[in-house]
Amino acid sequence: MPVDVIYKTKATATGGRDGNARSDDGSVDVKLVVPKEMGGPGGTGANPEKLFAAGYSACFLGAMKAVSGKVGVKVPADATVTAEIGFGPRSEGGYGITATLVASLPGVERADGEKLLAAAHEVCPYSNATRGNVDVGLTLA
Repeated sequence: MPVDVIYKTKATATGGRDGNARSDDGSVDVKLVVPKEMGGPGGTGANPEKLFAAGYSACFLGAMKAVSGKVGVKVPADATVTAEIGFGPRSEGGYGITATLVASLPGVERADGEKLLAAAHEVCPYSNATRGNVDVGLTLA
């Protein structure tokens, strides 16, 4: 299904998982390090999973705000979304990821919060990109 693109950005990685990634405008410039759990040296630095977690959590919170009026549930100013991204081998071969999103909506009734999460999951670009490919769990804290 086509997308009517309204914004584009670029980032370039050098060195793969053990190198650097930088956006074209320099606003993102991160050292990449392979975690010990994946056979690397670990230490200070990011990896694709950390970057995906940051992007997904921010995008999902934005999606909650975008649908809040439609579903009649106000997103509190102190709302948070934490994305936990898992990485590992797939039984079919290669590697895959998992995602769990945990939303904290202080003062919002559980039923309303769950309704908001479900609606956001339908419009969030990250959710749409992963649908059918990544097991995404939604949890209301």
